[in-house]
Amino acid sequence: MSVTERVAVVAGASGFIGRAVAAALREDGYALRLVGRTGPDATWDDAASLRGAVDGADLLVNLAGRSVGCRYTDANRDEILQSRTTTTRALHQAVAAADRPPSLWLNASTGTIYRYAVDRPQTERDGELGTGFSVDVARCWEDELFAGELPGTRRVALRMAIVLGDGLANRLLFALARSGAGGAQLDGWWFEHRRYRGTGPHPTGDGRPPRHRSRGRQRFSWIHVDDVVGAVRHIRDTPDLSGPVNLAAPEATDNRTLMATLRRVVRMPVGIPAPRWVLEPAMWVARNESELVLKSRWVHPERLLESGYTFRHTELEQALRDVRAATAGRRRA
Repeated sequence: MSVTERVAVVAGASGFIGRAVAAALREDGYALRLVGRTGPDATWDDAASLRGAVDGADLLVNLAGRSVGCRYTDANRDEILQSRTTTTRALHQAVAAADRPPSLWLNASTGTIYRYAVDRPQTERDGELGTGFSVDVARCWEDELFAGELPGTRRVALRMAIVLGDGLANRLLFALARSGAGGAQLDGWWFEHRRYRGTGPHPTGDGRPPRHRSRGRQRFSWIHVDDVVGAVRHIRDTPDLSGPVNLAAPEATDNRTLMATLRRVVRMPVGIPAPRWVLEPAMWVARNESELVLKSRWVHPERLLESGYTFRHTELEQALRDVRAATAGRRRA
């Protein structure tokens, strides 16, 4: 089979990560079959079209899932969970039914599956899973991916840190820095709520929002979208990689350093710190959750590094400048 005859199925190709992955696979010579709510090649509510899409494909990449950039209302919580689990379950059924299933299935997951960590990095080998809504979503997502036997298909869960690129989280962070409100975000007291309570068949946690006196030192793990693409290619070409794989730059930073770096990039000398009692009303206005900036995510890419992957972006400031230049260029165009 020639390179030009290889087929890749991509679900969730409309987001900024999906667009980058789809473009890279086209560049590598794959013919793409795209899955989404309206196709064009297969839709989630048509099992026959899904089976047809994955049958005979070499590679399946699933990046589908509603954005978590929202308030965790009951309706949004349910949609966040279902948009991940039902789509992954539908693909699992299609792969199981295929006469010629794809040899590799890469499925999105999240580094938020790990606990709040400031003491040590969380690796695939010894990382500890956390509790609460976001963690339960990730657990359920991976449970659907790894359920049952698919003997002809290698399965990998891409536990991604926050991806630097033209996404909602990046726009929010840049906007904070430009506004002069780009100081450290400080956890502390706030009114009790239950938006972060556990979900799925086995909810975890006590339902209360966590509070940590991190003083802006909560860890921030990140990865540039170019390295997401690079990791996809590397995993594809490394047959012994399966199971969970952390996608994060080797060196995490912390919230204070992140915000100071953002201010340098946007040339804003002022950055007013935001204690939680200031942050929460601002996040309500922005229709987002403070978890985005208050949770300490310390994700280490142990398996990628051990298998020989070389990161293109390892310095936070250089990565942020690259993202800002790229997004500014697209908007001018």
